[in-house]
Amino acid sequence: MKISDIVQKSDTGAGRTFDYVVLSLVLVSIALLFAEGVPGLSSATAQVLGKFQVIIVILFTVEYVLRFVVAERKTKYVFSFYGVVDLLSILPFCLSPWTGAGQDAEFTVIRVLRFLRIFRIMKVGRYNKALDRFGKAISSTKEELLLFLMVVFMLICISGVGVYYFESDNPDGNFKTVFDGLWWAVATLTTVGYGDVHPETTWGRLFSSVTVLCGLGIVAVPSGIIAAALTKVLRDEDR
Repeated sequence: MKISDIVQKSDTGAGRTFDYVVLSLVLVSIALLFAEGVPGLSSATAQVLGKFQVIIVILFTVEYVLRFVVAERKTKYVFSFYGVVDLLSILPFCLSPWTGAGQDAEFTVIRVLRFLRIFRIMKVGRYNKALDRFGKAISSTKEELLLFLMVVFMLICISGVGVYYFESDNPDGNFKTVFDGLWWAVATLTTVGYGDVHPETTWGRLFSSVTVLCGLGIVAVPSGIIAAALTKVLRDEDR
């Protein structure tokens, strides 16, 4: 059996085994990252975890080289989504001899994206119909969704400027600039409500109450539009 059949194909026993081994290494790597973040970890344990991480990165590097060698169009693989993710997951380790830096947690977390290869093993073609339905639903409602985004943008601007107008006279308030108002508007209209910036005057609180009610509609409208479109697509398929 050719190496390319093992590395690139998942419809054979060897190919599936190779993919499952890679996915297992991804999970182990993420688990090690979590373990290294545990406070009070002894230096001996940290060294052991670090050695395991080095071994895993070496295996990932070997895998990347194999995928590059067996790729028919090497440039296409390098600049593909999986190719970029594979490279970023090993790049800090490969450059560490020259940069002197270790493995950054930000780049290690990128390995989570490598777990998306599970869709390749599970025969993503099985989900083509579902993806096609979702694509049709989005396409059939693109005008409504675009109009909705424009309305949301206007509401954010009006809410941000409005709350700044009501709160700007408060010297001890949280709204020093219009940008503070815009940040508050985004957090409020999306019903996230961080609470880091909030109105303190009576008129500002009344205005924020109206903004919160508008935010409830913002969350519900796109969900209803897409749900109705998906229902229509399924009904058309049944017909």
